[in-house]
Amino acid sequence: MNASIRRNNRGMSLIELMVGLVICAVVVAGIYRLFTAQSKAYNVQDQVAEVQQSIRSAMEIILRDLRMAGFDDDRTPLVTLPQPPVVVGDHAITIRYEHNNALCEVRYWLEGGSTLNRQETQGGVTKTEAILENVEGFTLVYGVDEDDDGAMDDRNGNGHLDDWVDAATVGGLKVVSARATLTARPVQLNPDLQSVTPRTLVSAVTFRNLSLLR
Repeated sequence: MNASIRRNNRGMSLIELMVGLVICAVVVAGIYRLFTAQSKAYNVQDQVAEVQQSIRSAMEIILRDLRMAGFDDDRTPLVTLPQPPVVVGDHAITIRYEHNNALCEVRYWLEGGSTLNRQETQGGVTKTEAILENVEGFTLVYGVDEDDDGAMDDRNGNGHLDDWVDAATVGGLKVVSARATLTARPVQLNPDLQSVTPRTLVSAVTFRNLSLLR
């Protein structure tokens, strides 16, 4: 016995087609919004990572020069370092040392309140370069050695070397270390970056060459 096969040749109604299109549009819109959000988050993280790397690179350059402060190779006695080897400031610093048998003077300062500059003078030739843009802060504090033992003093007697002083407090005291705080933010061209907080890096270094001077 053959079962009869009933066919529905009626097809889809206009209402069913419209409902299907609306559902597809909602799904596509959701996928698009998710993609847009992920793309914005990626761009923000990429910019944040870039500014963090820029701050680290700038700080490494600063620390490299600070470590050289006061270096004077006795094999070239004609090179005499001006005193003091470090000229301190709250937002600027000048370091002097011998390099390649010649006097080298390096200065860091903020120009226009947003660009960290490095100026190097050696052999009468001066070069200036911007090592970090969009800077919101460059602050320096110092460790001093009043008892002339070659180490930073524990001024408050708490057992920790955390007694940093500003440039005004240094006066004529011997400076043997410094702590630099560098703050910058991504360039605010992307509206999504308006809410990104500035990134800050803090590093301390001991002036080993100055610690050796008695």
